[in-house]
Amino acid sequence: MDQDKIGNFIKSIRLENNLTQKELADRLGVTYQAVSKWENGKNVPDIGILKQICEEFDINMDELLNGEKGPKQKKNYGIIIIPVIMVVIGIILIGLINQPKDFEFKTISSKCTDFKITGSAAYNKEKTSIYISNIEFCGKEDTEVYKEIECNLFEKENNTKTRISSCAIKNNTTLEDFLRDTDIKVDNYSLACKNLTSSTLFLEIEALTKENKTITYTIPIKLNDTCK
Repeated sequence: MDQDKIGNFIKSIRLENNLTQKELADRLGVTYQAVSKWENGKNVPDIGILKQICEEFDINMDELLNGEKGPKQKKNYGIIIIPVIMVVIGIILIGLINQPKDFEFKTISSKCTDFKITGSAAYNKEKTSIYISNIEFCGKEDTEVYKEIECNLFEKENNTKTRISSCAIKNNTTLEDFLRDTDIKVDNYSLACKNLTSSTLFLEIEALTKENKTITYTIPIKLNDTCK
Protein backbone atom coordinates (compact mmCIF):
# COMPACT_ATOMS: atom_id res chain seq x y z
CA MET A 1 0.00 0.00 0.00
CA ASP A 2 1.26 3.45 -0.98
CA GLN A 3 0.29 5.95 1.73
CA ASP A 4 0.89 8.96 -0.52
CA LYS A 5 -1.30 7.59 -3.32
CA ILE A 6 -4.08 6.66 -0.90
CA GLY A 7 -3.87 10.11 0.72
CA ASN A 8 -4.01 11.92 -2.61
CA PHE A 9 -6.95 9.75 -3.66
CA ILE A 10 -8.88 10.56 -0.47
CA LYS A 11 -8.15 14.26 -1.03
CA SER A 12 -9.41 14.08 -4.62
CA ILE A 13 -12.61 12.36 -3.44
CA ARG A 14 -13.12 15.08 -0.82
CA LEU A 15 -12.60 17.89 -3.33
CA GLU A 16 -14.86 16.24 -5.92
CA ASN A 17 -17.61 16.25 -3.31
CA ASN A 18 -16.91 19.85 -2.25
CA LEU A 19 -16.09 18.89 1.33
CA THR A 20 -13.65 20.54 3.72
CA GLN A 21 -11.39 18.35 5.84
CA LYS A 22 -13.65 19.02 8.83
CA GLU A 23 -16.80 18.14 6.89
CA LEU A 24 -15.26 14.87 5.70
CA ALA A 25 -14.05 14.16 9.25
CA ASP A 26 -17.54 14.74 10.68
CA ARG A 27 -19.03 12.49 8.02
CA LEU A 28 -16.64 9.68 8.91
CA GLY A 29 -16.71 10.25 12.67
CA VAL A 30 -13.03 11.20 13.01
CA THR A 31 -11.05 14.39 13.71
CA TYR A 32 -9.99 16.77 10.95
CA GLN A 33 -6.39 16.17 12.07
CA ALA A 34 -6.81 12.50 11.10
CA VAL A 35 -8.03 13.52 7.64
CA SER A 36 -5.06 15.87 7.29
CA LYS A 37 -2.62 13.05 8.15
CA TRP A 38 -4.25 10.76 5.56
CA GLU A 39 -4.02 13.38 2.83
CA ASN A 40 -0.38 14.15 3.65
CA GLY A 41 0.57 10.47 3.52
CA LYS A 42 1.47 10.32 7.22
CA ASN A 43 -1.13 7.69 8.05
CA VAL A 44 -3.97 5.70 6.51
CA PRO A 45 -7.49 5.05 7.83
CA ASP A 46 -8.15 1.89 9.78
CA ILE A 47 -10.13 -0.97 8.28
CA GLY A 48 -13.55 0.28 9.37
CA ILE A 49 -12.96 3.77 7.97
CA LEU A 50 -11.63 2.39 4.67
CA LYS A 51 -14.83 0.41 4.22
CA GLN A 52 -16.92 3.44 5.21
CA ILE A 53 -15.18 5.63 2.61
CA CYS A 54 -15.93 3.04 -0.06
CA GLU A 55 -19.61 2.92 0.92
CA GLU A 56 -19.99 6.70 1.28
CA PHE A 57 -18.43 7.56 -2.08
CA ASP A 58 -19.33 4.48 -4.14
CA ILE A 59 -15.82 3.21 -4.86
CA ASN A 60 -14.37 -0.26 -4.41
CA MET A 61 -11.58 -1.20 -2.01
CA ASP A 62 -9.15 -2.03 -4.82
CA GLU A 63 -9.43 1.52 -6.18
CA LEU A 64 -8.93 3.03 -2.73
CA LEU A 65 -5.86 0.94 -1.85
CA ASN A 66 -4.30 1.48 -5.28
CA GLY A 67 -4.97 5.22 -5.08
CA GLU A 68 -6.69 5.49 -8.45
CA LYS A 69 -10.00 4.76 -10.09
CA GLY A 70 -10.23 1.71 -12.31
CA PRO A 71 -11.55 1.63 -15.87
CA LYS A 72 -15.21 2.48 -16.23
CA GLN A 73 -17.65 0.73 -18.51
CA LYS A 74 -18.33 2.82 -21.63
CA LYS A 75 -21.77 3.02 -23.18
CA ASN A 76 -22.02 2.02 -26.82
CA TYR A 77 -24.39 4.20 -28.83
CA GLY A 78 -23.54 2.70 -32.21
CA ILE A 79 -25.21 -0.65 -31.70
CA ILE A 80 -27.40 -0.22 -34.79
CA ILE A 81 -24.41 -0.23 -37.15
CA ILE A 82 -22.34 -2.79 -35.25
CA PRO A 83 -22.86 -6.51 -35.81
CA VAL A 84 -24.61 -8.17 -32.90
CA ILE A 85 -21.72 -10.56 -32.41
CA MET A 86 -19.31 -7.65 -31.81
CA VAL A 87 -21.67 -6.19 -29.21
CA VAL A 88 -21.79 -9.47 -27.31
CA ILE A 89 -18.00 -9.81 -27.38
CA GLY A 90 -17.61 -6.21 -26.18
CA ILE A 91 -19.94 -6.77 -23.23
CA ILE A 92 -18.03 -9.90 -22.22
CA LEU A 93 -14.68 -8.09 -22.39
CA ILE A 94 -15.97 -5.16 -20.33
CA GLY A 95 -17.28 -7.59 -17.75
CA LEU A 96 -13.87 -9.21 -17.46
CA ILE A 97 -12.09 -5.87 -17.09
CA ASN A 98 -14.43 -4.75 -14.34
CA GLN A 99 -14.37 -7.93 -12.28
CA PRO A 100 -14.34 -7.02 -8.58
CA LYS A 101 -10.99 -7.17 -6.83
CA ASP A 102 -12.19 -6.19 -3.37
CA PHE A 103 -9.82 -6.89 -0.52
CA GLU A 104 -10.51 -8.86 2.62
CA PHE A 105 -8.97 -7.57 5.86
CA LYS A 106 -7.53 -9.08 9.00
CA THR A 107 -6.28 -7.02 11.91
CA ILE A 108 -2.72 -7.27 13.17
CA SER A 109 -1.73 -6.85 16.80
CA SER A 110 1.16 -7.63 19.15
CA LYS A 111 1.58 -10.56 21.53
CA CYS A 112 3.99 -8.55 23.69
CA THR A 113 2.62 -6.79 26.79
CA ASP A 114 5.26 -4.02 26.58
CA PHE A 115 4.23 -2.94 23.09
CA LYS A 116 0.87 -2.18 21.50
CA ILE A 117 0.76 -2.64 17.74
CA THR A 118 -2.14 -1.86 15.43
CA GLY A 119 -2.26 -2.73 11.77
CA SER A 120 -3.94 -4.76 9.09
CA ALA A 121 -3.35 -7.30 6.37
CA ALA A 122 -5.26 -6.67 3.13
CA TYR A 123 -5.51 -9.56 0.73
CA ASN A 124 -7.28 -10.90 -2.32
CA LYS A 125 -6.49 -13.71 -4.73
CA GLU A 126 -3.75 -11.62 -6.37
CA LYS A 127 -1.70 -10.27 -3.50
CA THR A 128 -1.32 -9.68 0.23
CA SER A 129 -0.26 -6.38 1.79
CA ILE A 130 0.74 -5.69 5.37
CA TYR A 131 0.44 -2.29 7.03
CA ILE A 132 1.41 -1.51 10.63
CA SER A 133 0.15 1.99 11.37
CA ASN A 134 0.79 2.39 15.09
CA ILE A 135 3.45 1.13 17.52
CA GLU A 136 3.33 2.19 21.16
CA PHE A 137 5.69 1.36 24.02
CA CYS A 138 3.65 0.68 27.15
CA GLY A 139 6.36 -0.84 29.35
CA LYS A 140 8.38 0.94 32.02
CA GLU A 141 9.03 4.62 31.36
CA ASP A 142 11.98 5.10 29.02
CA THR A 143 13.15 8.71 28.56
CA GLU A 144 16.69 7.92 27.41
CA VAL A 145 17.91 9.60 24.23
CA TYR A 146 19.50 6.87 22.11
CA LYS A 147 22.31 7.42 19.64
CA GLU A 148 20.50 5.33 17.06
CA ILE A 149 17.28 3.33 16.78
CA GLU A 150 16.21 1.05 13.98
CA CYS A 151 13.58 -1.63 13.50
CA ASN A 152 13.01 -4.56 11.17
CA LEU A 153 10.03 -6.75 10.42
CA PHE A 154 10.89 -10.46 10.13
CA GLU A 155 9.06 -13.63 9.27
CA LYS A 156 10.11 -16.98 10.60
CA GLU A 157 8.95 -20.07 8.78
CA ASN A 158 10.39 -23.55 9.20
CA ASN A 159 13.21 -22.09 11.37
CA THR A 160 14.20 -19.69 8.59
CA LYS A 161 14.33 -16.00 9.56
CA THR A 162 13.75 -13.52 6.72
CA ARG A 163 13.63 -9.73 6.90
CA ILE A 164 10.67 -8.43 4.90
CA SER A 165 10.70 -4.72 5.78
CA SER A 166 12.71 -2.07 7.64
CA CYS A 167 12.01 1.26 9.33
CA ALA A 168 13.99 4.41 8.73
CA ILE A 169 16.97 4.62 11.12
CA LYS A 170 16.85 7.67 13.41
CA ASN A 171 19.61 9.23 15.50
CA ASN A 172 19.52 10.97 18.87
CA THR A 173 15.92 10.21 19.70
CA THR A 174 13.85 8.64 22.45
CA LEU A 175 12.04 5.36 21.93
CA GLU A 176 8.68 7.11 22.25
CA ASP A 177 9.52 9.71 19.58
CA PHE A 178 10.91 7.04 17.27
CA LEU A 179 7.78 4.91 17.48
CA ARG A 180 5.44 7.89 17.09
CA ASP A 181 6.74 8.55 13.58
CA THR A 182 7.26 4.92 12.57
CA ASP A 183 5.02 2.79 10.42
CA ILE A 184 5.68 -0.25 8.27
CA LYS A 185 4.17 -1.25 4.96
CA VAL A 186 4.78 -4.31 2.82
CA ASP A 187 3.12 -4.48 -0.58
CA ASN A 188 2.89 -7.61 -2.72
CA TYR A 189 3.89 -9.80 0.21
CA SER A 190 5.18 -13.16 -1.02
CA LEU A 191 3.10 -15.27 1.35
CA ALA A 192 -0.59 -15.69 0.60
CA CYS A 193 -2.82 -14.80 3.51
CA LYS A 194 -3.72 -18.43 4.25
CA ASN A 195 0.01 -19.19 4.61
CA LEU A 196 0.66 -16.03 6.63
CA THR A 197 -1.21 -17.44 9.60
CA SER A 198 1.17 -20.40 9.79
CA SER A 199 4.31 -18.26 9.75
CA THR A 200 5.70 -16.20 12.63
CA LEU A 201 5.91 -12.44 12.19
CA PHE A 202 7.89 -10.38 14.65
CA LEU A 203 9.20 -6.84 14.91
CA GLU A 204 12.73 -6.31 16.19
CA ILE A 205 13.76 -2.89 17.54
CA GLU A 206 17.41 -2.15 18.30
CA ALA A 207 18.38 0.93 20.31
CA LEU A 208 22.02 1.99 20.72
CA THR A 209 22.81 3.84 23.96
CA LYS A 210 25.40 6.59 24.34
CA GLU A 211 27.60 3.94 26.00
CA ASN A 212 27.36 1.88 22.75
CA LYS A 213 25.22 -0.76 24.40
CA THR A 214 22.54 -2.26 22.18
CA ILE A 215 19.09 -2.89 23.65
CA THR A 216 16.94 -5.25 21.58
CA TYR A 217 13.17 -5.55 21.78
CA THR A 218 11.55 -8.53 20.04
CA ILE A 219 7.81 -8.13 19.52
CA PRO A 220 5.82 -11.15 18.27
CA ILE A 221 2.95 -10.19 15.97
CA LYS A 222 -0.29 -12.06 15.45
CA LEU A 223 -2.85 -12.02 12.67
CA ASN A 224 -6.32 -12.04 14.20
CA ASP A 225 -8.73 -14.63 12.80
CA THR A 226 -8.06 -16.87 9.83
CA CYS A 227 -8.12 -16.08 6.13
CA LYS A 228 -10.96 -17.15 3.92
